[in-house]
Amino acid sequence: MRTGPAGTIFPEAASATFRDLVRVFQLTYTMTDEDERELEIELARLQQEHRDLDAAIDALHQSPAPDLLRLQRLKKRKLQLRDRIAFIEDQITPDIIA
Repeated sequence: MRTGPAGTIFPEAASATFRDLVRVFQLTYTMTDEDERELEIELARLQQEHRDLDAAIDALHQSPAPDLLRLQRLKKRKLQLRDRIAFIEDQITPDIIA
């Protein structure tokens, strides 16, 4: 781990450490059926919100004078949802290293 003055952790080191912790957790945690159902419900909700945002972005593009700030915020939220969806999908069907 790379640290700076006064023990400050640099972001790249912090994110690598977080990824390592997530991987250890994934390898040691056994998901119950109830946990999986909850994740699937959350996944469906996020996917629906992602589709809704896609439609809202398309509608905003079609308007004669689109609000560019609103458009940027919607796109940012859509990217956040995509990342969260990918994370949950990985939790439901993790990569198995054989």
